[in-house]
Amino acid sequence: MTIELERSAHSGLQYTDHRYIKSYVDEVREPTFLVLTALAGGPLHGYGIIQEAEHLSKGRVRLRAGTLYATLDRLSADGLVDEAGEEIVEGRLRRYYRLSKPGTALLAAESSRRMAVSKEAIRRLRVLGAWT
Repeated sequence: MTIELERSAHSGLQYTDHRYIKSYVDEVREPTFLVLTALAGGPLHGYGIIQEAEHLSKGRVRLRAGTLYATLDRLSADGLVDEAGEEIVEGRLRRYYRLSKPGTALLAAESSRRMAVSKEAIRRLRVLGAWT
């Protein structure tokens, strides 16, 4: 399934999946990218997202709980992440999150953009003889 993001030049919003979402394509920061990528593997609870982000970044990024939940609140409010259920584990509430259709489209667009930039960087490094 492909969901196209259509830019609205005047509103800063994009229309996708029959609704408008904020335009993130030019401003997806690494923690947000890692959260979206973690959720592309399926629904996760907060601590699972923290662990997956650390794994994806090879230990370079360790999300703090406050940063994670602020990011999830923002992504949820913008329609990019949905709640996927809750359960009580050892007396504590565990809330699960999943990537929404617009979130999937955003992750695909941002991944494509990052890959194109990386390919160009490697091409230029090869020209310099700095990439083998």
